[in-house]
Amino acid sequence: MRLPIETLVRRSGLTSSQLSDPNNRITVNQQIKLLNDIAKSLPDESLGFHVAPDIELRELGLLYYVQASSESLGEALQRVTRYCSIQNEGVRLSYRRGEDVTLALKYENVRRLSDRHQMECFVTVAVRLCRQLTGRHLLPNRIDLMHRRSVVPSEMSQYFGCEVVFGADADEIHFSFDAAHLPIASADMHLNKLLIKYCEEALSKRRLEVKNWRLCVENLLAQLLPHGQATICEVSRRLGISERTLMRRLETEGVTFSVVLDDLRFDLAKRYLKEPQLSISRTAWLVGYSDPSAFCHAFKRRSGRSPRQIRE
Repeated sequence: MRLPIETLVRRSGLTSSQLSDPNNRITVNQQIKLLNDIAKSLPDESLGFHVAPDIELRELGLLYYVQASSESLGEALQRVTRYCSIQNEGVRLSYRRGEDVTLALKYENVRRLSDRHQMECFVTVAVRLCRQLTGRHLLPNRIDLMHRRSVVPSEMSQYFGCEVVFGADADEIHFSFDAAHLPIASADMHLNKLLIKYCEEALSKRRLEVKNWRLCVENLLAQLLPHGQATICEVSRRLGISERTLMRRLETEGVTFSVVLDDLRFDLAKRYLKEPQLSISRTAWLVGYSDPSAFCHAFKRRSGRSPRQIRE
């Protein structure tokens, strides 16, 4: 099948020359839009997963080599979480070590709801990178992804070799506790010290960007809705600010908390209704309604059609 590549690229706000220029920075939003359009045109419901194995990891540049010269996988993961903003402005990584080793991926100033393929690509690349660095076919304990799928693709389960949970509260890769001690095959202490110096210099030059508060609220609400915790009190607590401050910051973007909540519920409902294996009552729960009839009334008031009519 011949895809209208030029058209798809233009829809994403890009040009072919931008894509071919290795020095050009493409935003995460543009990447998400392009992958979504290509996936729809193919069609390929697992495009991000399919693209990931063909990515040359060394093209990550400084970010790759500071990991590849580290002593252990735990050290490499700590390096990538500290310096990831050098390479990517929209995704932040965090590393924690408790009962297991966890690498968490979180969007900044990017609407998580809009994405499936990009995050699946990021997670697959991260697992590939851990395997390449250690020289082992490392199997995670579990992979959590916030977006929903009715069925986990068998090829994905086979590749990761572990449980893949969709509809989770966060995007995370969990490895066993001992994985942090695995040695890096290409470790070089002296090179690592030099690369850390360069990374610190690059990090200090990165300009802090203005936070998009609506997106921050939406990304939190998507986690809180199924648990009945989608309140301004809970959201402001998790953001570490007062309710009054959050209201003021949303007002500067021309919205209120209730508008953000209602819009998100409607957008999520439309997406979930496309999944035939999700019942309407289950969809109601996922978007924060304990009573399915209340959800149906609210949805019909917003769209002019009932959830069942939309599904049919």
